[in-house]
Amino acid sequence: MTHIFRLLILAVLFLSCKTQKPSVEKLDKADNFYQNPVINYSLPDPTIIKARDGYFYLYATEDIRNTPIHRSKDLVNWEKIGTAFTNATRPTFEPRGGLWAPDINYINGRYVLYYSMSVWGGERTCGIGVATADKPEGPFTDHGKLFQSNEIGVQNSIDQFYIEEKGRKYLFWGSFRGIYAIELSADGLSLKPGAEKRKVAGTAYEGTYIHRRNGYYYLFASIGTCCKGLNSTYTTVVGRSRDLFGPYVNKEGKSMMDNQHEIVIQKNDKFVGTGHNSEIVQDKKGRDWIFYHAVSVDNPRGRVLMMDQIRWENDWPYIDGGTPSLKAVKPVF
Repeated sequence: MTHIFRLLILAVLFLSCKTQKPSVEKLDKADNFYQNPVINYSLPDPTIIKARDGYFYLYATEDIRNTPIHRSKDLVNWEKIGTAFTNATRPTFEPRGGLWAPDINYINGRYVLYYSMSVWGGERTCGIGVATADKPEGPFTDHGKLFQSNEIGVQNSIDQFYIEEKGRKYLFWGSFRGIYAIELSADGLSLKPGAEKRKVAGTAYEGTYIHRRNGYYYLFASIGTCCKGLNSTYTTVVGRSRDLFGPYVNKEGKSMMDNQHEIVIQKNDKFVGTGHNSEIVQDKKGRDWIFYHAVSVDNPRGRVLMMDQIRWENDWPYIDGGTPSLKAVKPVF
């Protein structure tokens, strides 16, 4: 009897382990997912960089005053670590202006933050400035404006994007008055003497970001209204070109100069106003990820931080379903 009893106990323990194992696997699988929004408070117009310390740093329009900075190891779990400026160090060239649409870069051994400064309706006096720091968390030292709208001859000069090409440095910018580009100085802190602006896209766009891949340049931009709560119509679009300065075209070969494009991200039942995307980040499995902002139908205060995987088909970008995911597989780092 004793021998049989021991066998029964061993059988019960074995079956117990067998029944517990699937729940462990289920937990592991659950840990592989994230949910949108990634951050459920207002962080509009995100820009991101992987710094030399291994962290990703994300900066946003100052719904949090003085340009908020967050950092993460995995693009999913973020901590707020401070702001790029303080009340004492914030730029001042546009009186009472807000700091909008930052663009972070690493240039010549330091972190360079381009920013827009504007008040609502201030299309002729708004402009673009630049600040630098030795560390991604700052403190940032402001170098003042690069130009204002009435100086460069482009109304609503905001939403800048920096890119290097063949050893030269360029700034793209514009908001519903055309997208333009101009060459910068070698340190990126001023316009190159004698540089002339050139127009690269039409009047439907703002929030430019250019991504290089497989011999193409992809001009991502936003159309529609960004900031009307649940009535926002912001939509992320794209065109592509073999040349940095265009022409950028849609799948039918129609030009973004004529406001033709492909839609990448648009609203669904849970999120509207899906626009102003960040740089594309690649994870260790070679998958591409993009941040953008949206208005949550369930929590419509501000513009929350969203992330989705960018996929490619015939050298055109898309996200699954063309609308924000609610739950998706995490990036791998």
